[in-house]
Amino acid sequence: MSAHPGTVDPRLLCAFLAVAEELHFTRAAARLFVAQQALSRDIRRLERELGAELFVRTTRQVTLAPDGERLLPYARRVLDAQDELLAAFGQGRPLLVDLNSPGLVTGRRVLLRARELAPEQELMARYESGLTGAAVELLAGRLDASFGRFAGLAPALRAGLDHQPVRYEPMAVVLPEDHRLASLAAVPLDALAGEAVYAGAGNPRTPEWTDLAHRLFAGRGVRVAPPAPLAVGEEEFQRLMARTRHPILAVVDFPALPRTVLRPLVDPVPLSPVSLVWRKGLTHPGIDALRRASAEAAAAEQWLGRPADGWIPAIDADFMETRSRAS
Repeated sequence: MSAHPGTVDPRLLCAFLAVAEELHFTRAAARLFVAQQALSRDIRRLERELGAELFVRTTRQVTLAPDGERLLPYARRVLDAQDELLAAFGQGRPLLVDLNSPGLVTGRRVLLRARELAPEQELMARYESGLTGAAVELLAGRLDASFGRFAGLAPALRAGLDHQPVRYEPMAVVLPEDHRLASLAAVPLDALAGEAVYAGAGNPRTPEWTDLAHRLFAGRGVRVAPPAPLAVGEEEFQRLMARTRHPILAVVDFPALPRTVLRPLVDPVPLSPVSLVWRKGLTHPGIDALRRASAEAAAAEQWLGRPADGWIPAIDADFMETRSRAS
């Protein structure tokens, strides 16, 4: 239904709020699960309807314009009021689900199945780029669920969260197509000796991933590459690869990037432990649907079966197996 004359479509306010909080159109589009072009169109439409410039855009950054600063508190109040209205009539608020990164498969498959299991619930995708970043949002109530390596969180974060194991995801490496190892069908870990592999070092949202890399590479002559700018989306990953030339630690379902190859790691097969994570005490039909969808996928795809030559840190095995037995 279109908005009445003189009113503003709440969807446009959602678009504005995402860009205002991210100050980055690519990240805001990923957070809203929309194409960047569609998000830009929504922002331009809102600016036309209000007769105001909301953002100052340059090739390097996005900042709030004075009218954007003025709109921000009103947009938040309107959207909060909409959530309260829906809750008052039994429709409940949307469940905000972090999928970590737009290209990763595990969380997206679980979310799509959960939507099928609970079609009456609104399950909205977000992208926090790492479980540590998401955990802060979970505990603050600004996010409801996420996926990632639960054992890699700081104890203070874990204390307020619960999790359900979903998958032992085999790990891989993204290589420039002309890299010395690119011709191999699978890359033995020992073949990476002497390399510096990018694993998110310095990214405050992903220390659990960097820690997993340090544990994996310890004693193997492989270094974790020094910090690089945060890469969100395919274009930013391409620029990162072109600039650093470092291999990137990934998982086997990582999306293909131009001028790169994705190769599974072997001898041993390193595993990235993935859990569904949510705030302790949170009750919502959407969480129930996500838990059912996670269990279904894990059983159907044998996601929780560990190969005989699989590698995983002992702390992760303890958290995953203990919680699996308790479920």
